[in-house]
Amino acid sequence: MKTLITATLMSATALTAIPAQAGTVEDFLGEPIATAKDAATLDARCEKVMTELERQLGALEKAKGAATVANTLQPYDELIGLLYAAGGEFVVYREVMLDAERREAAGNCESRIDNFDSTISLSRPLYDRLKAVDVSGEDDKTKYYMSQILASFDRNGVSQDAEGRAKIAALQEEITKAGTEFDRNIAESTGSIKALPVELAGLPQDFIDAHPVGPDGLVTLTTSNTDVTPVLAYAESEILRERLMRVYYSRAYPENQEALRRLINKRDELAKALGRENFAALALEPRMIDTPEKAAAQIEQVAAAALPAAEADIALKKEVLAELKPGVDLNIFNTSYVATQVKKDRFDLDPQEVRQYFNYDNVRDGVFRLVEDLFQVDIVPWKTDVWHEDVETFEIRDRGQVREAGAVLGRFYLDSHPRDGKYSHANHVTMRDGVGDAPAVSALVMNLPKGGYDTGLMEHADVETFLHEFGHLIHNILGGNQRWYGQAGVATERDFVEAPSQMLENWVYDYDTLARFAKNEAGETIPRELVEKMQAARYFGRGQYERRQAGYSNASLNYYRGPAPDDLSEAYRTWVNEYSMLPFPEGTHSEGRFGHLNGYSAGYYTYGWSRVIAADLFTRFKTAGLRDPRTAMDYRVKVLGAGGTRPAAELVEDFLGRPVSFEAFSEEVAQGTKKD
Repeated sequence: MKTLITATLMSATALTAIPAQAGTVEDFLGEPIATAKDAATLDARCEKVMTELERQLGALEKAKGAATVANTLQPYDELIGLLYAAGGEFVVYREVMLDAERREAAGNCESRIDNFDSTISLSRPLYDRLKAVDVSGEDDKTKYYMSQILASFDRNGVSQDAEGRAKIAALQEEITKAGTEFDRNIAESTGSIKALPVELAGLPQDFIDAHPVGPDGLVTLTTSNTDVTPVLAYAESEILRERLMRVYYSRAYPENQEALRRLINKRDELAKALGRENFAALALEPRMIDTPEKAAAQIEQVAAAALPAAEADIALKKEVLAELKPGVDLNIFNTSYVATQVKKDRFDLDPQEVRQYFNYDNVRDGVFRLVEDLFQVDIVPWKTDVWHEDVETFEIRDRGQVREAGAVLGRFYLDSHPRDGKYSHANHVTMRDGVGDAPAVSALVMNLPKGGYDTGLMEHADVETFLHEFGHLIHNILGGNQRWYGQAGVATERDFVEAPSQMLENWVYDYDTLARFAKNEAGETIPRELVEKMQAARYFGRGQYERRQAGYSNASLNYYRGPAPDDLSEAYRTWVNEYSMLPFPEGTHSEGRFGHLNGYSAGYYTYGWSRVIAADLFTRFKTAGLRDPRTAMDYRVKVLGAGGTRPAAELVEDFLGRPVSFEAFSEEVAQGTKKD
């Protein structure tokens, strides 16, 4: 079941859809207006969309006679399909447009769409007609879907009286405003520091070349991940690393203090207006892990499984740090640098040697070839307008294994490199659902190094990120060709959606996969011995990582178990530090830049839970072989291709032949204790 990218949780009803005539939404919207020249162009498109949404909802609410699939569910689906597609478009526009005016126009329309989503979800006339539709003669997918829709309407408060619904709608609008402000502050908060050229000692030459000395004799370093990751991993200067990270950890502070407080408090008010104890209880109801108590138990289970490996990580880092810099304590500002030294000293692995094999163009092509081979598709150029010269466009065609040979399954935009004003992390956005024969459309917004071997080399972790985000794209596109919009693409429970992408990450440690694209400037293939060292070092740091992620999940959950705490920063540090092996120090305000507190709200635990599922899904590939065609096709059809037509637990069981188990994850994390 879908939710709009930036909508409040309670919009789930409005974004689950019934069968539509394929092409209706696409015919109305056409292709995204990637070349919108100004804010007025976006405003005009927004008005066109909103007028049509209002027209369609009004027609549904005023309809007379017996409610049927043809006269109620089909037009409802057209309404929801349009809402979802337009919402995805304006999310992308907000993240990528070159000037603040267009980004603001996109954000304003995004808010209007969110608010209209709430209007739909609280429409009693629409609910009554949908409830009257007889689906007893429909297939199981439709029956499952209808049960989700009606449950979502009920969860949204549609059964309350007019006064209650008005209060809910007002709260939803305030939540949307707070969430939009929170996201905008993060997007616009890229910080920077100035550094002496000598302070770049230890950093790769291509990084230094990409950061020329300015007229003031200093080098500018920003809080973009393309700067932060290398500085943390390689910079020898303790002072430089701490200076940059303190700015990074305090992005959107103090701007987001008030926005976050409003977001938490209004969501708490909403939950109570809907008869729930808190917003976490409300948010988790439709998920695999459906209560805050179960989520807390899952966080604790992951953290406990990771503790032995985390303790081993810390002990080894302290040992190496004592040899390198006697008297210096291990902390969050030097832990990445020390990890690099551990890999060199204990695993004979130099990350700078690794990165010479990962030029962006080669990585992109390698990811494409992997997906083509696994899932029997072809990825070819797609000629269309783009919003920036860096954007690349492609389409995915079937080879005849599932659909007819040459059938266009989906199309996508790759916006891979950083620029001023652009969304600063990595994100997949659905712009069109694949319903019927209509191709799905996705956008990947990332921030990876740009250029050749001189400035465009990627960390191995960046390669992993690329494949992870591309996994979401593949899920959206291969999960298309559904009857219903709300069951197309990434339409499962929210706490399953990361699992398929996380499982794909395993292939970036496979020599046969890397050997097909990982080449240095001289054209030499990455040596097998180097990949074996990467494999040996793979689980070093995993325990510490899982504990830190458990801390983030703990904060995400606890913020939404009541009203906002008096001191947001102190509460964040306390909750994160309950699990993190290295505490966040006083004076940091990382909650302000934690964007998932809006989109995922109480559900950041999703990432840890998805890693449990991903480890279990991967067991079939480990047994059969990473390139086994039958296993890969089973996975495409039974997991990705099913979209949201069944509960996620059933998809996993169908693929594995048994229910999901914690065992594979536990064994995986335990490998982090093996350091010698």
